[in-house]
Amino acid sequence: MPETKVKKTDDFNEWYNEIVELADLCDKRYPIKGMNVWRPYGWKLMSFVDNLIRDEMLKTGHHEVCFPLLIPESSFKKEEEHIEGFGSEVYWITHAGLNKLEEKWLLRPTSETAMYPIFSLWIRSHADLPLKTYQIVNTFRYETKQTRAFIRVREIHFFEAHTCHNGFDDAEKQINEDKEIAKRLFEKLSLPFIFSKRPEWDKFAGAFYTISLDVLMPSGRTLQLGSIHQYKDNFAKPYEIKYENDKGKHEFCNQTTYGMSERILGAIVGIHGDNKGLVMPYEVAPVQVVIVPIIFKGKEKEVLKSCNNLYEKLEKNGLRVHIDDRDITPGNKFYEWELKGVPLRVEIGPKDLEKNQIVTVRRDNGEKKFISNDNSIGEIIKTLKTIKKDLFEKAKTLLENNKKRVNSIEDAKKLKGIVELPWCGNEECALEIENILEGNTLGEPLEDEKCTVSCPVCNNPAKTWMRYAKTY
Repeated sequence: MPETKVKKTDDFNEWYNEIVELADLCDKRYPIKGMNVWRPYGWKLMSFVDNLIRDEMLKTGHHEVCFPLLIPESSFKKEEEHIEGFGSEVYWITHAGLNKLEEKWLLRPTSETAMYPIFSLWIRSHADLPLKTYQIVNTFRYETKQTRAFIRVREIHFFEAHTCHNGFDDAEKQINEDKEIAKRLFEKLSLPFIFSKRPEWDKFAGAFYTISLDVLMPSGRTLQLGSIHQYKDNFAKPYEIKYENDKGKHEFCNQTTYGMSERILGAIVGIHGDNKGLVMPYEVAPVQVVIVPIIFKGKEKEVLKSCNNLYEKLEKNGLRVHIDDRDITPGNKFYEWELKGVPLRVEIGPKDLEKNQIVTVRRDNGEKKFISNDNSIGEIIKTLKTIKKDLFEKAKTLLENNKKRVNSIEDAKKLKGIVELPWCGNEECALEIENILEGNTLGEPLEDEKCTVSCPVCNNPAKTWMRYAKTY
């Protein structure tokens, strides 16, 4: 079967760009750089990711909302740290037609400053808490670096959950719930990741602390898929989000947010794909099983009848199935569906009818099996689950083999991927290591791991470990 012009192991970034276009995920030719057109197949794939997120939100008592795209300047400027963090990234609207607006509006870079003035109207008493909301919308940031489909764009398909709580401890429970949501979601996507507590100088603007969710791409760079933020009452105070407690006293809410973006799709493409195209876990594949009739003259009706019977059975079992009965060669069909990343291909020809069997071919490793028609449904479902598990284990091996803990900068310079070094807690030391490694600080492990060696920059006792990597 034909393969990509650029091999994944030779030039990951070029391979990635080629796959995104060949698989019809998006069209980058829109006349504004970094604002891409979602093609039908890419949008279906993203929609199935969104569905998994919605399922998790439903299970955990979140309610979906949809806030306006535009934010008035006065609302945006209420939280000083936030405006400083996003000030250089926002798009401003100054005119309505030829008329200058009395107050500038901006396209949301994220939605705290849109939502929180309204939250202050919704919340009156402790009985209104916790308030757990989320939305899946587009956000906009003026990205000045080189854009890359799904990974670094200016119009971002974005999930954001916003919650309000009665006290810090209840907000902390929400943070823990968010971590569990992330574990369940990314296991379904076969994407092993790490949690890191971001350093003070690189946390979300206005947050008390930030936890990042990072995956390791085959290029050796990390990709941040999402983040969880504990705000305490940092936003509640400027936006007057108060409630009356059970003793009749007014208090400010504690708040959290949890955000993820279309980078999830970039990770699925980059981590699982190969030189033949996409490879997808069945949970989000637009087509989970493709049935290809192998037609010979005089046997067309029998073969197509068998294909349709299998189609109906699989569909009744909740699977997304497609029969490719186009008048082109089987080889061309195989190539197209491999490119699209369909997890499992089923072939049925005259010989298979004689033997009461079907042929299955796994997309991830090409394994071919001959399965009796009598137990074909169970075997297909079992194979799809095995593919998802194997994709996760393969990606987990990539992560574990490229995450190393060392004591010296010299040892760190020899490594690719994620490096953990002792850290004294001093910002200047971490930034010095960033410069030497030409990478970025990811943050500290969430686990309370003691570090008994010295900081490699200042030689003072280390307080913890700090992670560094080149990032997207």
